[in-house]
Amino acid sequence: MSQEDKSGSEQERVPILQHLKDLRKVIVISVVAILVTSVASFAFVDKFLAIILQPLTELGIKPIFTGVTEGLFFKFHVALLVGLVAASPILLWQFWRFLVPALYPGERNYIARLVPISVILFAGGTTFAYFTVLRIMTFFMIRFASEFTPLITVSNYLSFALGLVIPFGLIFEYPLLIYFLTKIGILKPELLIKYRKFAIVGVFIVAAILTPSPDPFTQILVATPMLILYEAGIIVARIVARQKRHKFNELAEEQS
Repeated sequence: MSQEDKSGSEQERVPILQHLKDLRKVIVISVVAILVTSVASFAFVDKFLAIILQPLTELGIKPIFTGVTEGLFFKFHVALLVGLVAASPILLWQFWRFLVPALYPGERNYIARLVPISVILFAGGTTFAYFTVLRIMTFFMIRFASEFTPLITVSNYLSFALGLVIPFGLIFEYPLLIYFLTKIGILKPELLIKYRKFAIVGVFIVAAILTPSPDPFTQILVATPMLILYEAGIIVARIVARQKRHKFNELAEEQS
């Protein structure tokens, strides 16, 4: 191998090693942040438990644990979840610092706008699910089997609650998904308008599955935000499509 080849390979190796060092730093800081916030959250874990278990306690039900360590590990699990949420700003900042050098200025502005919106939408979805869907589902499921004595373990309830709350957080990301698909040209607002009727039927089917209560008010309560999100997606798609047409016309005028 010639001297030039050796120097070229060393120059390529240095950025890779630097990226690996930066990545290791990001991982270490993120792990430390999660550990610190989780330990701090454990000091207030009883208050967080009261909030999480409120749909059960409102029904006069106290969850149980069947293993010697299950109750303690449940508290650790809750503290870890709260710590993860509390550390999320630090995690996002570390990820942003690691990603920025590889992005163009336009991409940096694009991501800087989308990330806060994504966090707000996810938080809105989980909050809505906690105050509506989780409480309704908990009440219906327990009252429907009122002839039995409920012995609900803390682990089973946490899995049930997360299985309802987190999907709604993801569902609330729908307008952001529409924005991205329209931005890259995969989706058009005309397509969303064309299939609006089918979307409405689909939304009520999903609402009926999520809320097996025969009460139509409950199904409407769950379906309403999803319908609003669909209409918001149409508005977002129209705005993005209009911006793309305006930019295309400007480029065409410049070339002509």
